[in-house]
Amino acid sequence: MTTVQTKPRPSLLGALRNINLRAYGMIIALVLIMILFQVLSVAIQNQNFITAQNLTNAILQNSYILILAIGMMLVIVNGHIDLSVGSVLAFSGAMSAIALSHWDWPWWAAVLFAIGIGALIGVWQAFWIAYVRIPAFIVTLAGMLIFRGLTLKVLDAETIGTTGTFNTLASGYDVGGVELRVPTLVLGLLGAVLWVFFQVRGRARQNKAGIVGSSQIGWLVKTVVVAAVIIVAAYTFYSYKGLPIIGWILLALVLLFTFIANRTVFGRHIYAGGGNEKAALLSGVKTKQTTFWVFVIMGAMAGLAGVIVTARLHSATPGAGNTLELSAIASSFIGGASVTGGVGTIIGAVIGGLVMGIMNQGMTVLGIATDTVQVILGLVVLAAVLFDVWNKKRATGGGNVPLVGITPGGSGEAKRAEKPDAKEPEKASTS
Repeated sequence: MTTVQTKPRPSLLGALRNINLRAYGMIIALVLIMILFQVLSVAIQNQNFITAQNLTNAILQNSYILILAIGMMLVIVNGHIDLSVGSVLAFSGAMSAIALSHWDWPWWAAVLFAIGIGALIGVWQAFWIAYVRIPAFIVTLAGMLIFRGLTLKVLDAETIGTTGTFNTLASGYDVGGVELRVPTLVLGLLGAVLWVFFQVRGRARQNKAGIVGSSQIGWLVKTVVVAAVIIVAAYTFYSYKGLPIIGWILLALVLLFTFIANRTVFGRHIYAGGGNEKAALLSGVKTKQTTFWVFVIMGAMAGLAGVIVTARLHSATPGAGNTLELSAIASSFIGGASVTGGVGTIIGAVIGGLVMGIMNQGMTVLGIATDTVQVILGLVVLAAVLFDVWNKKRATGGGNVPLVGITPGGSGEAKRAEKPDAKEPEKASTS
């Protein structure tokens, strides 16, 4: 008697088990955090937390951190770190205010001036990192001190105010008198349609090539849910004042750098250099040039963030940007960047920044003390790094290998325990 083997019927539970936690874990976490604060706000203060105004404020209040996180993600993926972005932000913002208020430049020239200064600072630091081979940690630590000092010098420890169109970049809802409500809704509908179109086309290509992807039901759930989220988000912003100007800028940056990271040779080289620089070099990747341009981009992004901070405060201040480098780094790690480089996405960096921003906003609304907020955010960053370590272990079939000792710089005893029979190599004879 012969038995016929049949494929198990795909189920929703099976699809959920195969979710890529690195790709979707923080998105799920962001949704759960928002739901948690909604429940707590209703229970404690009898008011809604998930409102169009609160969501818009989350973007406005964290816009410059999200801009920095996009650039920082590229730096971390390439295997480096940048501690100077807060000081570069302050110096670029100060120069834009000086150009606008003291030199009477038009607002757009002041914006380009700040971005150009940030890019030039990126060139300066990139040279020492990429070609002289000084560790990025040291170069950017020096940059943090240098450009904070230059900020104090050019501002003479005073505040310079800004006015006019320049300030609307950080908080405006219209362009040339045209409201952005209807364009926001149209953009959301168009985005959902394009998302479904590209998903269907990609799935058809996979089937035609015989590539085994995710299960049909898992693919369908992901496609429908993401499209629904895009439409709901667009309608939510439409119901208030529309997506603010800075929201459109952020969206453009996310699309641009996602395309660069995923669809260009330069983007592939960024990941290759961070994953294994020696192997990438042997494969023909110009790792020095890649590192150079990554830091130039980071500098330009810091310059743009400096403009947004200055516009939001309506002034340039000597203390602008303090600790923002830590917020950008934390956003990248929370958003899925690997501590060893080679892994991370632009959208992940933005999600990580929103997770921190929503948590900060939610705890402030609930009246939680600032010191407690800082402790909780610190624990979230630690949890994100632990998740990265655990996810790597799970992906490589780590089994019951202890968490301590399998990471770079971990416990030496744990490492030696993996090879109990290993002997110390004999010293070479010098005779």
